[in-house]
Amino acid sequence: MASTPMDLDPPDASSPANGTPSTSLNITRTIGGGLPSTLAVSDVVAYYKPTKLFKRTDIKEGRQQPFILSLDYDDPGELLMTSESDETIQIYKVRDGRHDKQLMSKKYGVKQAKFTHHSSSIVYASTKQNDAIRYLTTHDNVFIRYFEGHTDAVTCLAMHPGNDDFISCSKDNTVRLWNAGSKTETGVLYLNTPYLAAFDPSGQVFAIGSPTSGAILLYDHRNFDKAPVSEFDVIESCYSVTSDNLNHGWTKIEFANDGRSILLATKGPGHFLLDSFTGCLKAYLRKPESGSRRLAPGETYEMNGGGPPGANLESSGDCCFTPDGRYVIGGTKNGIVIWDTLGQATGKVMDPIHVMEDERPAAVVAANPRFNFIATADKDVVFWLPDQNPP
Repeated sequence: MASTPMDLDPPDASSPANGTPSTSLNITRTIGGGLPSTLAVSDVVAYYKPTKLFKRTDIKEGRQQPFILSLDYDDPGELLMTSESDETIQIYKVRDGRHDKQLMSKKYGVKQAKFTHHSSSIVYASTKQNDAIRYLTTHDNVFIRYFEGHTDAVTCLAMHPGNDDFISCSKDNTVRLWNAGSKTETGVLYLNTPYLAAFDPSGQVFAIGSPTSGAILLYDHRNFDKAPVSEFDVIESCYSVTSDNLNHGWTKIEFANDGRSILLATKGPGHFLLDSFTGCLKAYLRKPESGSRRLAPGETYEMNGGGPPGANLESSGDCCFTPDGRYVIGGTKNGIVIWDTLGQATGKVMDPIHVMEDERPAAVVAANPRFNFIATADKDVVFWLPDQNPP
């Protein structure tokens, strides 16, 4: 199948990704392309297509194109941010369909970049020098503070949905709770391989994923120092469907916006959809292709069995919920697929209801929190919008 035609940033020496304005970009497309952003997701979910491609053109000859490590939207859905393997942060304006700015973190490295609830402030994990988390203002590229305490690589950052509290997980077997207003953690949990974290939509509960233990622990945010309010045994809940990735290869945890489901993403042949109250398996979301080539958080290159370029990079998750919580968008080697969590499952195994092909891999996937808009990335960033003239 031929690739879908789309707008493309030209290979211009004045590319915005090089930190200079470009006069060659003439982008008139706005978000939704004539489709109101308030349309129900179910009305447009079958008609997404790639409509805008961003290629880095500031890479010097002889150097490899960097990989995108993470994608994140700000609260209003106006900005998209990437952290990249060449130790840069790229920010895009969603409505205008254009690159906005590039920020460098050559000294400390960067991964897991997240917006706070102020669109001009971000936090991200270091990959060099030390394992501190850094708080940066993007309008003037100035550090506000460092969050120090971890003694090994940070594997996940999770922002509170209502304030600037956040959680960090690390290979040092600690989970640390922070508030952006203070450099000192507000709490510490000592757990075995606590590599993933997520807040529920209310912000009252957070989940910690421990792949080696095969467990997801739920804590009351205000009483995190007490025992978990729930403990879900993923192995017990899911072994009847598959033995793949029950206690390894976990890449992401995410709550649905209705609070009823937890998505446990893996780099293997499928993802787990769990009931957020009981921990029971709702469905095994089977991928139409083999799993991701990237590392799961906490893994090493040797654990991945070597492999092609990019196989030594951590995944921040190649799937996510749509904002209504009904659908799951998954990345593949050739585009995206979509599962309907309310659809029929055969023996709790659910196949995608839609397949949207593209020639570029979707190693990282994010859904806009406000608009019917999807972003995917591997080396390039791709914007997906619903077709203006669906069949």
